Amino acid sequence: MGAMSDSPSPLADPHLVFDAAEGRRDLVILGSTGSIGTQAIDLVLRNPGRFRVTALSAAGGRVRLLAEQARQLRVRTVAVADGDKVPALREALREVYGAGEPLPEILAGPDAATDLAASDCHTVLNGITGSIGLAPTLAALRAGRTLALANKESLIVGGPLVKALAAPGQIIPVDSEHAALFQALAAGKRADVRKLVVTASGGPFRGRTRSELDDVTREQALAHPTWAMGPVITVNSATLVNKGLEVIEAHLLYDIPFDRIEVVVHPQSFVHSMVEFTDGSTLAQATPPDMRGPIAIGLGWPERVPDAAPAFDWTTASSWEFFPLDTEAFPSVGLARHVGTLGGTAPAVFNAANEECVDAFLAGRLPFNGIMDTVTSVVAEHGTPATGTSLTVADVLEAETWARSRARELSAEATAEAHA
Repeated sequence: MGAMSDSPSPLADPHLVFDAAEGRRDLVILGSTGSIGTQAIDLVLRNPGRFRVTALSAAGGRVRLLAEQARQLRVRTVAVADGDKVPALREALREVYGAGEPLPEILAGPDAATDLAASDCHTVLNGITGSIGLAPTLAALRAGRTLALANKESLIVGGPLVKALAAPGQIIPVDSEHAALFQALAAGKRADVRKLVVTASGGPFRGRTRSELDDVTREQALAHPTWAMGPVITVNSATLVNKGLEVIEAHLLYDIPFDRIEVVVHPQSFVHSMVEFTDGSTLAQATPPDMRGPIAIGLGWPERVPDAAPAFDWTTASSWEFFPLDTEAFPSVGLARHVGTLGGTAPAVFNAANEECVDAFLAGRLPFNGIMDTVTSVVAEHGTPATGTSLTVADVLEAETWARSRARELSAEATAEAHA
């Protein structure tokens, strides 16, 4: 157990083990049919003596997969956010379960994942995409569960709310970058940290100028060179909004000022992030691109899960490159630092406006550069938000609703002008 400093304890502290458990850990997986959820289940099935899943939640778009997961894992409860999917889910469960086998309990509705997050378990893996993951994050923390956090948006939009609830070490980050920082920070004292270095692949448009990004297509933006992710996250990687969100997340998780968090482009995605210490040493965490490694850290820390993900083949030559970030072509990181410094509801406005603009881009209603142009305008109109401990969930939801509406209006205006 590491010594605590006089400054606020980081939410994710590798020296502090929150509610460590011996033996098999009971898990709740939120977002089980998504990329993080399916890879987590693969990890669990390969380690039955280490983990047991008690409940699963999903949006409801892939009920057959959810039913198959429930059967494989023998969970007690399954949940879908879309209540209209319950009949289809029940039918799928009957098909995959054997005759006479009791079916798991079914929960449904927008609060179902939040209810599961507070249920009896050791660790909650929040793999939900988007700010709808905030309520489950708060519920898991309030219930005293260890939170393996892949849902970065809940921390971005609800930073003060999350920090008010989380005990030191209660959150284990699952993003590859923050899991890397988490591991590298374990090698030294917090007082000796000079800088956090967050790596970025650069996405599919690395090296292009802003003018060269004017006419990029949906298909080009979705062709990520190293990672297989959902469409929203993939576009966020193309605009580097994901890296801006990760800078805010690193600030909140580790209590490191924004001016000591740097972004560097690393196309191979082998080094997932680095920590620079005051003696000049830089520690990097490196693995081939595979999210099962960070997921295993989230589920198993302080123990490591053997063979969770592939290791490097050091008998094969490889080159690792690093480039400075082009802030003119990709202004998203600078804007994220700005809203992170403002605090309050500004990060929620940034995130919500971006989600709407990404949807508009994917639908062909907004050009690629229009994503960040529109988000910048929405953030500017929002102005300086109220900050401090007075922030509430209602404040966040109201700010998001306004930001989404304004982003849609500005996107529509841009479309109309383009076709005038």
